[in-house]
Amino acid sequence: MKEPLVKPLDKNATKEAIEMAKFYKETLGFTPNSLFTMMHRPRIARAFLEMNQAVMENKGRVTSSLKRLLAYLSSMTAGCRYCEAHAIRAAERYGSEEDKMNNIWDYKTYPAFTEAERAAFDLALAASAVPNAVTDDISERMRQHWDEGEVVEILGVIALFGYLNRWNDSMGTQLETPAIESGEKYLSKKGWEHEKHTY
Repeated sequence: MKEPLVKPLDKNATKEAIEMAKFYKETLGFTPNSLFTMMHRPRIARAFLEMNQAVMENKGRVTSSLKRLLAYLSSMTAGCRYCEAHAIRAAERYGSEEDKMNNIWDYKTYPAFTEAERAAFDLALAASAVPNAVTDDISERMRQHWDEGEVVEILGVIALFGYLNRWNDSMGTQLETPAIESGEKYLSKKGWEHEKHTY
């Protein structure tokens, strides 16, 4: 794309925009352009913020770092380079082990991953595919390793990033420099590049 479909609202345009920018600066270390395209309709941005906070809230065994790795796999499956970079940066900021970030695509056999994580990652890939590829086998393995509330948390992450993948890939949202740095550090060896998200 030659330019984003919609340019982000100025982060200082309104009091609400300033408050949202502050929240995301704390979580990602920068304010994402994606939120400020949503801010053209503030109710959408507010609803997304509430969903984001609810989904990413840490309730126990589905840790913050695991949620970000799920977000990465979901985004990689959907092909959204913007969200891949954001998810891997957030994984780094929320305590994911470098060993796991560097070997996430070998999760089926790499010894650092547990069977519970493998089941969740299989769900992420299958649920992010179009058409949906979740099977009885995947569902049964999830039930073996996670309780119903945990399954809801895990699928919440996958569904949240389904929304973000469509939003950012369709918008052609411009990648921020810190996200590019994280993408290049962890993902470039697997073929990640800026593609249409750099102008």
